[in-house]
Amino acid sequence: MKAVMKTARGVGHIEVRDIPEPEPASNEVKIKVIAAGICGTDIHIYYDEYPLTRPPVVMGHEVSGEIVGYGKDVKGFKVGDLVTSETYASVCGKCRYCRTGNPNLCPERRSIGSSVNGVFTKYLVIRKENVHKLPPGIDINSASLCEPLACCVHGIIEDTHIDAGDTAVISGPGPIGLLSVQIVKAEGGIPIVLGTVEDKDRLQLAKSLGAELIINVEEQDPIDVVNEVTNGYGADVVLECAGKEASAKMCLEVVKKMGKYTQMGLFGKPVTIDFEKIAYKELKVTGFFAHVPSAWERALKLLEQERINLKPIVSHIFSLTEWGKAFKIVENHKGLKVLLQPVD
Repeated sequence: MKAVMKTARGVGHIEVRDIPEPEPASNEVKIKVIAAGICGTDIHIYYDEYPLTRPPVVMGHEVSGEIVGYGKDVKGFKVGDLVTSETYASVCGKCRYCRTGNPNLCPERRSIGSSVNGVFTKYLVIRKENVHKLPPGIDINSASLCEPLACCVHGIIEDTHIDAGDTAVISGPGPIGLLSVQIVKAEGGIPIVLGTVEDKDRLQLAKSLGAELIINVEEQDPIDVVNEVTNGYGADVVLECAGKEASAKMCLEVVKKMGKYTQMGLFGKPVTIDFEKIAYKELKVTGFFAHVPSAWERALKLLEQERINLKPIVSHIFSLTEWGKAFKIVENHKGLKVLLQPVD
């Protein structure tokens, strides 16, 4: 079967290769990939900016698919079930992080798409504990966004804690930002989205998905606008979703004193931040890394309750052999969520 692989460390070194079709072990499920999302992390892997990469490895970790087989110890699933999957191929299960429900921080964690073969191919085998049945009626292609949705749920609901009535500024209307808009709305918050001129269409989509206010930072001063709608105090919460230094600096300006700053996007490199603003404003600052099992439960419930709409966030679908074109669209911010589909 064909697979998009990172073949060696360094910039590039990605190619389509033929690899053997995997078969599940006794506790594993075999999933036929229907759609696989390209994540910003995949772009970082391309540029050798993701330290957990262990090539040669099949890339990709966002997936929707259909069960086509499973091992003898697997129960609760059947062939034909439509599913998605968590990304941890293995964790130690013994460290304080694993024992407290935080396997994302396990020092021995190995994840699909970076350390273990991922989903930019035709079949995935993964341990049964990772597999989740999809809610009925969900669009199967956009269901590949369940993983980034679980990440956002972990970062926003579990780590940041949005209270009803909170004004939440979301900087960057990409896929993570658009998911964040909907989660903030579901929690009773008031989402305000910041973008640039090139984000014109994305900002309009943010509005249609629940943003109370959209701000083009190249045409309006977001500090003035946010102060105007918060009686001069600033945002209760800021979610930096762009992974850009300028965006992070703006977030520190628009957040109120004693407000919350959450780093959602990955920069891929060190950035310069005025750390004293954190002290002077007495900010609560947090970040998050990937997802945890409890976030998956919440994410799937939100989808089942139809409080999150994934379908409008998908902008392009390509075959695996067109991965180069697809990566360029993601890197150049010409689309939203770009999906790859397997080829025979």
